[in-house]
Amino acid sequence: MTAELFPSTLPVVATIGSTEEGRAWLSRLPAIVAELRGRWSLRLEAPFRTGSCSWVAPARLPGGTPVVLKVSWPHREAAGEAEALRLWDGNGAVHVLNHDREHQALLLERCEPGHPLGAVHHLSARHRLEIGARILRELWRAPVPGQSGLEHLGDVAAEWADLAQERVEHLRPGFDPAIVAHGIRLLRALPSTAGREVVVHGDFNSGNIVAATRRPWLAIDAKPMIGDPGYDPWPLLEEIDDPFTHADPHQVLTERFAIMADALGESAERLQAWGLARRVETALYVLAHGDPPGAAGVMREARVLADLLGP
Repeated sequence: MTAELFPSTLPVVATIGSTEEGRAWLSRLPAIVAELRGRWSLRLEAPFRTGSCSWVAPARLPGGTPVVLKVSWPHREAAGEAEALRLWDGNGAVHVLNHDREHQALLLERCEPGHPLGAVHHLSARHRLEIGARILRELWRAPVPGQSGLEHLGDVAAEWADLAQERVEHLRPGFDPAIVAHGIRLLRALPSTAGREVVVHGDFNSGNIVAATRRPWLAIDAKPMIGDPGYDPWPLLEEIDDPFTHADPHQVLTERFAIMADALGESAERLQAWGLARRVETALYVLAHGDPPGAAGVMREARVLADLLGP
């Protein structure tokens, strides 16, 4: 193994290396990769300089087939990725070719050219949102297993609501208590009032939709759960041509929620409610991690979403 495979400048080194547990994992990573390279007969290339919780590198199989090796720092959100990819079976997402549960390692179909949807600025925001919606419709068609290792969105959202409630006592000026309380209520209520449940992607942002050869666009890097499909669209909605930078974000968001709701067969109000719930949770998380100005900015966005929902 060469030093080029594990440069100190990788984002995962900075993120995971901030804790003793993370540094211990990073010290084991070269041996893990060496074991997987030998077992799956891989020719590894320099790793991608993306990803804060995993080491990801392009590779080739003995016959020359391009693949990707992904080794995740063992954490809760990554635990169900392999199972979800198997359930999706290449429909809207990359194929999983092999899986090592012990090391949370995946051998994946490689997407080429691989650029993210968020970087395709020559396409209109509407067009990019419609691309995302088509992928979500495919992902959501997968059968929901009766028994699985996937977490339930309702359980996770309830934990977030409890944690957000604990953080309320540390609120700063600029945090509207009524909006915060509304967001926490939505975290508790939305999962149990869904009209259906699907295997949600869990992190459907514009960087996790990439250009591919087999299909024009495929989803990667899922943090899957079982639950309300209305949970999935918000990260894409907030990132594509950032609606909050427009002169009238209320109008822009109203139009874009309508586009997504129509394309997905979901209620625009429900998508808005998930947006508010997630912005409030994020604001409290950012505040708890020592960034009051950043948290205040997120709360300003939550206020816009609260305005859309009305009283």
